[in-house]
Amino acid sequence: MKVYIGPFRHRWISNVHTRHMDLKYGRFEWDDNKDWEDRQWERFEDALQWLYNHTINLILDKRSDQRIKVRIDNYDTWSMDHTLAHIVVPMLKQLNETKHGSPWVDDEDVPEEYRSTNAPPKENEYDIDAYHHYRWDWVLYEMIWAFEQKTYDWESQYYGEWKPSKDKPLGGYFLNPNDEGRKAHQERMNNGFRLFGKYYEALWD
Repeated sequence: MKVYIGPFRHRWISNVHTRHMDLKYGRFEWDDNKDWEDRQWERFEDALQWLYNHTINLILDKRSDQRIKVRIDNYDTWSMDHTLAHIVVPMLKQLNETKHGSPWVDDEDVPEEYRSTNAPPKENEYDIDAYHHYRWDWVLYEMIWAFEQKTYDWESQYYGEWKPSKDKPLGGYFLNPNDEGRKAHQERMNNGFRLFGKYYEALWD
């Protein structure tokens, strides 16, 4: 497998007026009554943006938004679930570290202590509840955990001790395998994969 996904194309943006206003009044704390100097910087920014749009941006707009090249080898699909796990895990971890918000997560998908019904009363009806972001954090962690299990032989921890067979050199059986533990482990993985599918379109920053 070989994957190349380049960055999104960026257009040239003139922000000289924005920088001037931020330095003069503070970031996003602009005075509504602009003075003569402020208006001159605003006119200059508009003129510079017009120049960008009719020169450099005109060329950039003709290019594709993103360069994407994917090559799949036949061995990549021998165990496609394992192959994809090695890609999904680091992407989910980075999203978890850099995210700037949280989507709506259904109460039924998280433990009771994170549900909106158990959150403190909201000050305003339109506010998000106190556990809104905790629910998304929990869902992301479960996704990451589930896919991490596919990157190694997780079932081996439930096999128990191997008992070789006296009759067959390569035969034998496991002593006291933990079937209940393996089943619970698999069920948690299945739930993580289910959450991944349900909230797939929320996987953006």
